[in-house]
Amino acid sequence: MTFTSWQFGVLVAVVFGAYYVPPLRTFQIQLLVVASLIFYGYGQPELLPLLAVAVFGTYLFLILALRNRVIWLPLGIAFNLALLAFFKYKFLFLDPAASGLTGVEPIDFLLRLPLPVGISFFVFHNVSLLVDLTRQKSAPPALTSVFLYIIFFPQLVSGPITRAEMFMPQIKPKYLADIPFVEAAKWIVSGFFFKLYVANNLNEMTSYMTFPLYETLQTQDRWLLVFLYSYQIYADFFGYTAIAIGLALLFGYRLPINFNLPYIATSFSEFWTRWHISLSTWLRTYLYVPLGGNRHGVFRTYLNLMIVMGLGGLWHGAGLGYLLWGLLHGLLLVMERPILSRLQSIDSVALRAARRSVVFVCVTMLWIFFKLPNFDHAIGYLSGMFALGTNPNPPKLFYNLALLYSLPVMLQHLVPHALFERVLPRADPYLYGAMAALMILEAGPETSFIYFQF
Repeated sequence: MTFTSWQFGVLVAVVFGAYYVPPLRTFQIQLLVVASLIFYGYGQPELLPLLAVAVFGTYLFLILALRNRVIWLPLGIAFNLALLAFFKYKFLFLDPAASGLTGVEPIDFLLRLPLPVGISFFVFHNVSLLVDLTRQKSAPPALTSVFLYIIFFPQLVSGPITRAEMFMPQIKPKYLADIPFVEAAKWIVSGFFFKLYVANNLNEMTSYMTFPLYETLQTQDRWLLVFLYSYQIYADFFGYTAIAIGLALLFGYRLPINFNLPYIATSFSEFWTRWHISLSTWLRTYLYVPLGGNRHGVFRTYLNLMIVMGLGGLWHGAGLGYLLWGLLHGLLLVMERPILSRLQSIDSVALRAARRSVVFVCVTMLWIFFKLPNFDHAIGYLSGMFALGTNPNPPKLFYNLALLYSLPVMLQHLVPHALFERVLPRADPYLYGAMAALMILEAGPETSFIYFQF
């Protein structure tokens, strides 16, 4: 069930209608858990048992780790990473269409199960739960609270990744009078606008980036589509997390901000403090720091950066393109580190603009490996960007529409924040009204959120 489907709208309306009824206040957690199970199982009901195994298994390891953290915490983390590795990478080694895999029917059934939607996100929640709560040495939380934290439907399939120590204290009775309806509405309208108007319309154009369609493109169109995809993936993912934040507010929960104008970053390290912030925070807290961070010399710091970014790439998928995407980001972080402090000490408008341009172009070029995780396809697309196209009848891309659909992302990043702060309070009704109108009247063809595949 996607956020943009009418079925999801009905689910949210029904759950919200029952959530704040006084006689049902004691069942608010259970109501959200049931809603989350319906949301997740709507398209893949056969994967609900897997979700139950992940939650019950994590809860069991949590109880054991609260008694003996040294032994049971690593085992609990290994349990979750094994689930992730099995479902994420099994198709590297087997063909699910083969008539007989092992000859044992239950095992063959498991091997043929599709990649569960959002498995990367709820596995990371499980790890956070184990680490945070055992570090605090608190009493075991109720099983229903653990279920809610792991499968809370606004963030279940595409984040933002919320740390247990931030979410669990919020689990308490909620009251209608405490809900920030205006803030929630702004998040939801913004999210649907960026998804339906920006991302879905750009997707029609960037579909030509896939193999073999890209072989028909002119050279300049290959360049254009790379930048359009950069805008599209931002609008798509920002749109999802904005909707998630707004929906969570309606039910009394505050999720972390996941994007903070990443394309104005003046360094690659700053980019990763602005893009997919919850993932960057998770990787830093639970991987980079335990590996030693920057505490063991320059070489070890650079190695840790490469390991973290490489694993971050593999977290997205098993393709060589994802690994290369992560490693190249790690390499950029390593290369800028020795000179970053010197650059930051130079207060120059021209230098800041140049740095932003370099970061944006590099990040955008690396999205090619994200869009085309097949390494050969990515290299084929890249090579065509530096060679003249030979197709006598290339597809026609409408540049004016490309600009029109990209404009919201550009304005969001380029208009000074101070101007937004000064103008927006007076323009709010018109701005959000215009976004609501455009997302309804000019929505692009329906397409799933990009991060659903992760």
